Amino acid sequence: MSDNLNRPAKTTSESMLQLEKWLTDYVSQKLKSIQATEAPEIAAEILFEEGLQKARVSPPPDIQERLLSQVLVSVIGYGTIQPLLNDQTITEIMINRYDSIYIERSGQIKKTDIRLRDEEAVIRLINQIIIPLGRRIDRNNPTVDARLPDGSRVNAVIPPAAIDGANVTIRKFPADRIQMEDLLSYNSLSEHMVQFLKACVVSRLNIVISGGTGSGKTTLLNILSEFIPAEERIVTIEDSAELQLHQDHVLRLESVKPDIHGEGEVSIRHLVRNALRMRPDRIVVGEVRGGETLDMLQAMNTGHDGSLTTTHANSPRDAISRLETLTLMSGFDLPLRVIREQIASAVDLIVQVARMRDGSRKVTSITEILGMEGDIIVMNEIFKFEESGLDKDNKVEGEFAPTGMRPIFEPRLNMAGFSLPPEMFGADRLSIQPPRTSHRR
Repeated sequence: MSDNLNRPAKTTSESMLQLEKWLTDYVSQKLKSIQATEAPEIAAEILFEEGLQKARVSPPPDIQERLLSQVLVSVIGYGTIQPLLNDQTITEIMINRYDSIYIERSGQIKKTDIRLRDEEAVIRLINQIIIPLGRRIDRNNPTVDARLPDGSRVNAVIPPAAIDGANVTIRKFPADRIQMEDLLSYNSLSEHMVQFLKACVVSRLNIVISGGTGSGKTTLLNILSEFIPAEERIVTIEDSAELQLHQDHVLRLESVKPDIHGEGEVSIRHLVRNALRMRPDRIVVGEVRGGETLDMLQAMNTGHDGSLTTTHANSPRDAISRLETLTLMSGFDLPLRVIREQIASAVDLIVQVARMRDGSRKVTSITEILGMEGDIIVMNEIFKFEESGLDKDNKVEGEFAPTGMRPIFEPRLNMAGFSLPPEMFGADRLSIQPPRTSHRR
């Protein structure tokens, strides 16, 4: 396509692809020939308008906006914050305002010297991210979730919902996927805990990973999913696709937000129900946060053993309460005792993770669900992290220790070929076998 490009007869997909390529080349070459500027985004936008005039093309406003976003990403990336996106040591980028940008590195949050030009620059950045995805943000819909091409998760909020100005939060994911060996080197859990969790996953126990925001729930879910045998059919269900399973037989499902007309939504709950018709051996739900919890529990109770999910909670007991509350959101008027029986029958293990005072992430508890006693769900803690204080560098010190309690599901581990030594469970501590309950499969 040349500078004397004629106006296309209609904006076909092919003509728009040609136009996008030509504009990208035009803006890129012109940027190289002009003096460096502190605001390459603005210079690129001016050159984009200039390119349209030279091409004598006037696409409809929505297509022009999408073309601009795609050209800007191709030519300058995401402008001022691109170095932060390129820095593999940064795990979170938080734009509170155009002049207030924070990052998280090694679990520590720090303010940067980087700033965007003004409020409009933040809005422009948001549009660069979301418009190529067919998403919109405006005063009537002031929040949006999106995903960068590298998988990083983006949340943006603009006025009037954002009182002090538009803000953006970007959760990055490492280029090299974190492995269990990395968690061991970070002292996030012990070798005995790894062996135990591997045995539980392979033996098809239903596992809930519980923790607060930024505690490493998804990272641990990703790693535990690696223990699923390669021959099994796995269906993953997420709000924003983050899991990176390396098995061949994996079907990845992602929820779809409604469009600007409120149509086209595909919820997590719908996907969980649909997954049951896909002949899964395992269902892995990135996070339960609504009525889909009931569907997940029913799936766990009806032959889909070995399912995994995460939930927001600060302790195993809080995780049980959270599951109860989410199940009530299903719209069914179920008695609390019935809900608790569903949870006690479905969930085998709760793995609690936490972000510590020094920014490190640790598995603080591995707890078995024993069953019901009266109206109460009874639990048995197998491993725990015992914090002892801070060292001279203000790093959390402590010990990953077995409690001396052996799990009642140990026969299931044995049937799957795992014979775990008594010392793994602290035979020298208590060597107590918890009382068995009647609900277990």
